[in-house]
Amino acid sequence: MRLTQREFQKIAELVLKKWKKDQVVNFKVDEKAVLARAVKALAEDYQKELDLDREVNRMLDDLERSNAGQFQRFKMYPMLKQKLAKEKKVIL
Repeated sequence: MRLTQREFQKIAELVLKKWKKDQVVNFKVDEKAVLARAVKALAEDYQKELDLDREVNRMLDDLERSNAGQFQRFKMYPMLKQKLAKEKKVIL
């Protein structure tokens, strides 16, 4: 599933609204600037995970070609993704 910029905006707005309501944060700058930075951070993290997924799938394709018949992709995917995420310091 691909998220749109509008969806990132909505997620960030909901989180910031909840934090403000619960008095978790105190804004020292304009809320619009904080919101813009939150949207940017969400989009960047989402893109990192998409890139990680592509790399994992590419690696699994290579493994599948070299180990035909005895390869269980559905078992390898989560293990490989966790390992690569740890190596690349991507938070899942």
